[in-house]
Amino acid sequence: MANIVKTIDSNTINQLIKQYNMETKNLPTGTLARKKIKSTQVQIYRSKKIMFQGKDAEQVASEVLNQNITSSPSKATPATKKYEFDIHNTIGSDEAGSGDYFGPLTVCAAYVSKHNAKILKEIGVMDSKSLTDPKIVELAEQIIQICPHSLIVLDNPNYNTKQAEGWSQVKMKAVLHNQAIKNVISRIDEQELEQIVIDQFVQASTYERYIIGQMPRKDITHFETKGESKSIAIAAASIIARYAFVTHMDQLAKSLNVIIPKGASNKVDLEAAKIVQKYDMQQLDNITKTHFKNRDKVLDLINRKRRN
Repeated sequence: MANIVKTIDSNTINQLIKQYNMETKNLPTGTLARKKIKSTQVQIYRSKKIMFQGKDAEQVASEVLNQNITSSPSKATPATKKYEFDIHNTIGSDEAGSGDYFGPLTVCAAYVSKHNAKILKEIGVMDSKSLTDPKIVELAEQIIQICPHSLIVLDNPNYNTKQAEGWSQVKMKAVLHNQAIKNVISRIDEQELEQIVIDQFVQASTYERYIIGQMPRKDITHFETKGESKSIAIAAASIIARYAFVTHMDQLAKSLNVIIPKGASNKVDLEAAKIVQKYDMQQLDNITKTHFKNRDKVLDLINRKRRN
């Protein structure tokens, strides 16, 4: 299935929406309009990108934009051996939430073909640490339509249970990364897969020990520090994982009608103490990682307030 992405101006966007009577209501965040034309899904984004996705993408794009368009891949620019992931069909994996007191641990693996690597760059996929939460939501909702992926969310109750059983956070991440990668491999043609790259959070030997040697394709697996900036596949996985984390945090805040900050700063301690005052400690434990030092700081804040 071909994917074609082009940039268009505001006048063209308005013209196409009217001409094709495109759907403009109840759309995902970041999506301005969409319409299925023949067998191709056409979507216009607020970033002024238009994406054609389907077996007739070239033909439909040529007709809609009134220009000759092909999806033939351009020649890749030369890359050093260390950073050549984007010129190979690659699975990348990353996680979010590991340093946050509130919220789950989310892990994602995403498959990015050589062709789709170009598409993701065109829509603005990059290191998620450089993106705002609204931009992450916008990009994630585009990526999930393009790339086979597996997202695993370890919520706080299950996270805390594993931690109480003696699992370190590193072990949790290793097991979840490995499972997500296995899931993606089962959803693609493995013969086309050329590389797997994991954003490195531990030495490879320790990773293998935690997964009991069950790495699905050790022969093509690499670990990269700051991988989001070196591999578009890791960047895509990072954005989806962050999107899931942000969405979960927003849902928690709305359901409890409280402020739930990210990270593990003193501000987090203060808001956590307010949650205990409004509800109780059990409610706080249900939405946090209880082994973080923040929990002791929250208890100290509450005890000091009671003494005063």
